Amino acid sequence: MTDPIHTVFADLEADAEEGVAEAFVRIAAGHYAATRTDDARVSTSLGPDELAARFDEPLPSKGRSLESVLARLRSDVLPDSNHLTNPRAMGHQVSAPLPAAVWTEPIVAALNQSVAVWEMSPVGTVLEARVLRWMCDLAGLGPAAGGTFTSGGTEATFTALLAARAAALPNAWAGGLGAVPPVVVHGEHAHYAVTRAVGAMGLGTDNAVSVPSRAYRMDVAALAAELDRQAERGRAVMAVVATAGSTATGSFDDLESIGKLCEERGLWLHVDGAHGASALFSEKHRGRVRGLERARSIAWDPHKMMLMPLAAGMVLVRDERDLDAAFSQRAPYLFHAREASRAWDQGPRSFQCSRRMDVLKVWVSLQRYGAEGLGAIYDCLCATARELHDLVVRRPDFEALHEPESNILCFRFTGDGSITGERLDALNLKLREEFNRSGEGWITTTLLGGRRVLRVTVMNPRTRESDVESVLDGLGRMGARLANG
Repeated sequence: MTDPIHTVFADLEADAEEGVAEAFVRIAAGHYAATRTDDARVSTSLGPDELAARFDEPLPSKGRSLESVLARLRSDVLPDSNHLTNPRAMGHQVSAPLPAAVWTEPIVAALNQSVAVWEMSPVGTVLEARVLRWMCDLAGLGPAAGGTFTSGGTEATFTALLAARAAALPNAWAGGLGAVPPVVVHGEHAHYAVTRAVGAMGLGTDNAVSVPSRAYRMDVAALAAELDRQAERGRAVMAVVATAGSTATGSFDDLESIGKLCEERGLWLHVDGAHGASALFSEKHRGRVRGLERARSIAWDPHKMMLMPLAAGMVLVRDERDLDAAFSQRAPYLFHAREASRAWDQGPRSFQCSRRMDVLKVWVSLQRYGAEGLGAIYDCLCATARELHDLVVRRPDFEALHEPESNILCFRFTGDGSITGERLDALNLKLREEFNRSGEGWITTTLLGGRRVLRVTVMNPRTRESDVESVLDGLGRMGARLANG
């Protein structure tokens, strides 16, 4: 009987050959070719139970031929996945990734560096420091600034608020929060990452205080009044969280006014710029983040408006020492004193220990397309959302809820106006479900002011006015049919 290790080792060596790598890349490239035109389905018509039945099989005890595995990728995985490179895919804040970044992924996996300490990723740690320096400079944070890559905006905001906690309560890591924990003040349209972080840190979500909005932006006067109220109650404010590019509408809080207010009161300002901080690349839209340099910390996701493949997030801080204070742990086998030779280590300031070298795809993309190229892409995505808005306002069967400040637009199908209230909410929800199932396009939905609305996020520079017009026409036809059904 052949020892299984001999069989599997032979497969390992065979699979390391260049021809096998090319076979996998051909599938990915074929996916690009097949889905980046508007004549392909955007998503699946199948439900989760139908898809689960396809993969309802015992754990394989023996390996299969490479040809059969590749065949299953082609037949069972790709066709019913969401095709984000299709120009009619306008759903969530997940990008149609930049090709150079996609082709970098196999290199990241093959190198398999853990960017926790320099000795585990000599080039990766240096590249991460370099890219973070570029981003800190773009944000205007100054020479003392620093940061770390994260899995995304949720981890970035959590890390930033840990740093804010360390500044407000230096003994919290060892001694806890005490009987009266501080509060975190945020806008009503803040991402759920804020309350998730507050809950995870043990502050209690009751101590996450929401401030109302005006035109989907944090009301600065209401923020000042809330800060006064907390002071009168004798409650310390650990941080104020503003949003640059909200999830629902892509709106930008007035960072300049909020930043000045926080500076006057000596408060930590965290800006959730996971979506909108990439406006810094755009000459046209950079003014939307005016005042960002006043932040003590910033969350920023290259896997959103910089169009990186998942995952690539960052947290930046104005004073790098704040990030070092966020995690007060010892691990002698890994973390050493931060003498000059260890200044590159990112593990001590990151929630993750095993850290993928995601910086490589960001670095490659900046090398390939440049800051100007990424700025042009940002402008393109925003312009397409504006074109959709203009189409919506010209039609009597739709209603725009706001003017787009970035690449996101919320609107409603209203038909002939005879359906209102909860029935109209239900109709819009049903319309989104049926439209996505049709394969004609892919959008999402949310609640604004307690009402169900349709939501488009343009994350593909291939999307043109003809594509958004086609999606709107399809929604109009289907909405009329559902309303009359």
